[in-house]
This record gives sequence, C-alpha cells and structure tokens, in this order.
Amino acid sequence: MVFEEITSLAGKFIKVFRGNTDKELDYHHLGHYGIIGNLETVALVGANGSIDWCCLPHMESRSVFAKILDAGKGGSFSIAPKLPFKGIQNYKGDTNVLETRFTCRTGEAVLTDFMPPFKKRTKWHKHQILFRKVECTKGFVACGLTFKPRFDYARVKPQIEGTDTGIVAIAGEEKLFLDMPAVFYVKDHTASASFTLSKGESAWATMQYNAHENFNPKNRESELRNTLSFWKNWAHKCERSKCIFRGDWHDLAVRSGLVLKLLTHGETGAIAAAATTSLPESIGGERNWDYRFNWMRDSVFTAQALFNLGHEQDAKNLLNWFKKIYKGVEVSDIRIMQSLHGEDVPPEQTLRHLEGYRKSRPVRIDNSATGQKQFDIYGELLSMAYETTRFGETISKNDWNFLKKTADFVCEIWRTKDAGIWEVRGHDRHFVFSKVMCWVALDRAIKIAVKKNFPAPLQKWEENRDAIWQMVLKEGFNKKMNTFVQSFGSQYLDAANLLIPIVGFLPGNDYRVVGTIEATMKYLTKKGLVQRYNGPDGVRGKEGSFVMCAFWLIDALALAGRVAEAEKLYRNILAHASPLGLFAEEIDAETGMQLGNYPQAFSHTALINSALYLGIAKGKQPPTKVTPLGFLTNGLFQRFKIDITGTGRRVKEAWRFLSNS
Repeated sequence: MVFEEITSLAGKFIKVFRGNTDKELDYHHLGHYGIIGNLETVALVGANGSIDWCCLPHMESRSVFAKILDAGKGGSFSIAPKLPFKGIQNYKGDTNVLETRFTCRTGEAVLTDFMPPFKKRTKWHKHQILFRKVECTKGFVACGLTFKPRFDYARVKPQIEGTDTGIVAIAGEEKLFLDMPAVFYVKDHTASASFTLSKGESAWATMQYNAHENFNPKNRESELRNTLSFWKNWAHKCERSKCIFRGDWHDLAVRSGLVLKLLTHGETGAIAAAATTSLPESIGGERNWDYRFNWMRDSVFTAQALFNLGHEQDAKNLLNWFKKIYKGVEVSDIRIMQSLHGEDVPPEQTLRHLEGYRKSRPVRIDNSATGQKQFDIYGELLSMAYETTRFGETISKNDWNFLKKTADFVCEIWRTKDAGIWEVRGHDRHFVFSKVMCWVALDRAIKIAVKKNFPAPLQKWEENRDAIWQMVLKEGFNKKMNTFVQSFGSQYLDAANLLIPIVGFLPGNDYRVVGTIEATMKYLTKKGLVQRYNGPDGVRGKEGSFVMCAFWLIDALALAGRVAEAEKLYRNILAHASPLGLFAEEIDAETGMQLGNYPQAFSHTALINSALYLGIAKGKQPPTKVTPLGFLTNGLFQRFKIDITGTGRRVKEAWRFLSNS
C-alpha cells in the first residue's frame, strides 16, 4: 500500500523538481554540481543525484552524458528518491568522494559517488569505473534509477541489452556496462529501474566503460576505502608541511588543491583548464569555449599552487611534461595549448544539434585559439624553467639549448603584435601584458644562465630586456589616466596588468602600479568582482566577472601593502564559492551565479596563491621551500628600493622575507 502511494506521487516529484513547461528550468545552477574523477576523466553530479556531464575514456574525449548542454538530448544517469526531496551535497572530508543526502517525507538516504583513481603500476583498476552507492539512513526511501547514455555528444543513441548482472549500452565499438541487482525497463534507448530501501539497507550501481569486471559487495567497499585513503593521503600533504594556509580559508585552499588534482591527467601530468566545454560566460551568449585542454600559462600558476600546498611531485610532473612534449620542437612551432596527452588541439567545431546550457548557443568542441600567437607563453615557459631550479630540478644541456633558442626567438618577435592572454578573436595588437611577459622571458633566461653558468648571449638579452621595459613604460602607461592600458595607444583597461608587480616588472608600491590598481577598482570592479577588460575583443555579447582577476587584484593590493583591503576582497570572493567550495570561470556580479566552464583551474590556482600572499603579508611563516609570489625573484629587490614606510611591521617583515627568497 505504501509503495503504491509512493508511485502515485512520482508525477508530483517531476513537477516540484523540474518546474512546468519552461525547459530552462531543467538546467541547474552550476554551483549545484559536484565533481568526481579518476585522474583520467571526471563527472559532474547534481544535487538531484544526476550525472549530467561525463566524457569517456578521457576528459577531452566525446561525451557519454551531456545533459548540462542539452536537457532533452544530452543524456544523464540519475539515482534519486521518487518522492519530492531535498538534496544536499558534501565531500567526505578532504577527499573527492562525493555524498548527496536526500531527505523526503518517508525517510533519508545518502548517495555516494566516486571513481577509483588512476595510479600507475598498480591494479586499482584496469578500465574506467564509476561506483554509486545509495544507503537508507532513516525510515524508508523508494528510489528511481534512469540510465540514459548518449554517445558522441548525443549524436548516437545506444542499443541497450540485458546482461547477467544488469544492462549494457552499445554504440558501435563502445560499450557502457551498468551492474545492479534490479529489474530494468528499456524504452527509447533509456533504461529505468525502481527499488525501495529501509533504514540500514544499501544498493550499489557500478558503471564500466568498454570492459567488464564483476564486483561483489566486499570488493565495492574495498574500492571505496582505497579511494578515500588515496585522497586523504594526497590532501594531507598540505597539513604535514605545516602550511601557511591554516586558518579561516584553509579548507577552501585544500579543496582547491583537490580540484586541481582532479583536473590533472595521472599519466602525463598535464592539467585541463576546466572540466567542461561551452558553458556560457553569459546566459544566452555565444562566448562558449572548450577548456578541456592544457594551456601553458595555466600550468605555471598551477605548478606554483601545487608546490605551495606541499605537492612537490605533482608540480614537478607538470613541469617535466612540458619539457617532454617540446623536445625537438622548433620554438616558432610551440602551441599555446595541447591535449592532455600532448597532441595538437583540433580546430573547433560547432555541435548544432545541442541547444546549449540554458539555450546558450553555440556548443563548441576543440578550440581554434590553439593557432593564435600569444607571446606571453614564452615568459611563462622561461618562468617555469626558472621555477624548476627552485623546486630542486636540474636543467640539462638539451633543456638549456631549447630555452636559449626561446630567449633568442623573443628577441626577434617582441616588437610585433599578438592575440594576447585573453585570446581575442579580433585583430592582433601590441598588448601590454604580452610585452611584459617577453620581458619576463629574457629576465628569467638571464638569471638561469648566470645561476647555472650556461653559455648565453647575455648582452643581447639584457639590451632587449631593457628595451622592452622602456617601451612598456613609454607606450603602455597612460599618464593622463594614470594606469597601464590594455595595448599601446589604447584607453582600455586590462586586469592582466595587475600581474606587473607579481612578475617582478615593477614593485608593488610603484606609483604606476598603484594607479593601475585604482583604475581597476574604479572601472573594472563591481561588488568586489573584476572584469577582465573593457575593450572590444571580436566576439559579440557580454561576459561575467572573471574569478581569477579578483584574486589578482587581491594579490596586487597585498603587494602594495594594503592588506586590510586585500583581505576584505578575498573574503568577498570566497563567499561566492559553491556549497562544495567550487568555482567556475566567471561570476555574474548582479546575481552571484557561476558562469563559464566549471570547475575552472585558473580560479582555484588563484585562490590558493592569494591565500599565500595574504598569509605572508600578515606575517605567517611559510614552509622553507615555498615559492612566495610565484615569479618574484632576487633581481626584483636588487633593482628596486621598496619604500614600505607606514605599512606596518608585519608587511615589512613580509617584504624582508620575500627579498631573501
């Protein structure tokens, strides 16, 4: 009788959770998703128990579930109560094992989602496996399961057949197995099942891609324990290093590290800029890009963040991966991004059959920006090499030959135009930040050569470095506006110029840096959130505030000695994190809605690094090997006399520490 009552109420659940006929209500806020993964791919799990995004076998592979990009066609895998319910998510401590707690009228249940991590030279798993365990913790709960895989970005509907242990979805040579002791009903290429659990009872659903292994309950519990242990051991390296992040935002810094690890490929060490493609920078807009690839600039910031959290080996793996893929490559052929396996990223395609997140077309895969000229990458490459020496790694003669060629190449091209850090789709320009990073490239090359006694044309490099410095100050700083501008001769602002003191181009309290901070706060900042720039970029429509830029403003304020302002802004941006502590690429300053690809590596690296800046500025003692402010080097404090009069004892101590690091 009770079961019949529950079944009769299933339709009410649909109305309560999905809304009426407005299809936009089928899309959940990005902040209502958690992420799980195995260091090869990831899955986004909603607070409603639905996996709405997953690509197999790798993160940059074609999707199997893509409901987040088309609520009707995309495909999903849902386990949830049949009655109206409330879903709340949390991670099990400092791990990437996700729990979704359901509360409905008859009881409570917990859905646990995880993927055993990829680990070389072990038998943790031989193929892609995703486990889902649902356990009733109070009363009883009638649950429904819907398995709706849609292969190749929902261009292929699979044939679903029964197996001895469940079902299998078949699409050409691809197979997706789902094991669960339930009666499945198949209709319209979708499988569904119902089951009821009483307090203390549990049920497992095991999904496997292109291979099939039978797991008994004992095996599944063992996989859960091993996965929890893996993540706890990884995350607690931060605590064992007595990290500087301990305090109000320690947990968010550790969570950010766990996000970065999820976005990292376990075999190559490469890190994806984000887990998704084509999530819009404004609802209904066309600024929708594929970020499931490795950008060089992301890697530099990420290596710094991982190292500062105590994960030295992960940082080294990321840096060494670049050394490997650029072996034998001409400097002029360096790409700004690669796939997570080191391959070239194909030109982007438009998936016209998908309507996009909240009807935000177009949906794109791959990325045509891979062919752009972006001169900041040479500064990032040389900085990465310089940081490598600080991490204790050596630079071989072959490595140096390549780095030397890179510095020589910068001497040839720095006077020409490029597409800039933001990958504008309009005409190339003399972007100020690109010039600054060309300066960084030569500055770090000189330092490496001197430190390691490598052969180098030091005079040529020094002359070009100084020429860049003079030109940026002459052409890139607008005296009337009292700020650095986006490109030579323009009157537009660019938040990337907040990095000028961070890379060591000028000290943090230089009047030109202070002027740039003030202009950014006046013209690019709204409610504590920062826009990337205010100039044209060749793409129609608006965008949200860029999360990383808010952290850059915080860093610049800390370097300028304005620690109280920096901390206030830091707390403001942290308040915009999702309930799980996750950040997308951007935030709508008016609504607080997360926008763009999710979660975004840039956002989480910036959170970690800003916590470090603030910690040092407030007088906390960092670990011995910490890289204090990323690109800052001894040369900065040898070249400039930092006037910190009146900034307070702790800030003076911070500058003193940084000058000796």
